[in-house]
Amino acid sequence: MRLLLDTHAFLWAIADPDKLSAKVKRLLLDQHNEIWLSAASLWEIALKAAAGKLELPQERDYFEKHLAYLGARVLPITARHVLEIFQLPHHHRDPFDRLMVAQSLCEDLVLVTKDKSIRRYGIRALW
Repeated sequence: MRLLLDTHAFLWAIADPDKLSAKVKRLLLDQHNEIWLSAASLWEIALKAAAGKLELPQERDYFEKHLAYLGARVLPITARHVLEIFQLPHHHRDPFDRLMVAQSLCEDLVLVTKDKSIRRYGIRALW
């Protein structure tokens, strides 16, 4: 399975794994699964940390170490992903989430998210 972690799923995986569902924990440990993190998530984390809304180390090494530990790859943002947003209904106002929805559609990824409003897009999502 090819998984795209929502920002909160990634943060919980690295800082508070008890918040993850048992299913998500199993999927993250299964080495047959591909794990992806959107560059948008790293951007969102950086913005929230700089604004004081998130208390995490602000060193690149911290995130690189945890990406490696999860076996996760960073999914770059492409023009194709951004243009897909034009096709999305306006179920959600968060630009980072909308981009991840577009990426999951373009790349045929299952979005790992606890955000139930994202499921209104009709994408493959799980928690």
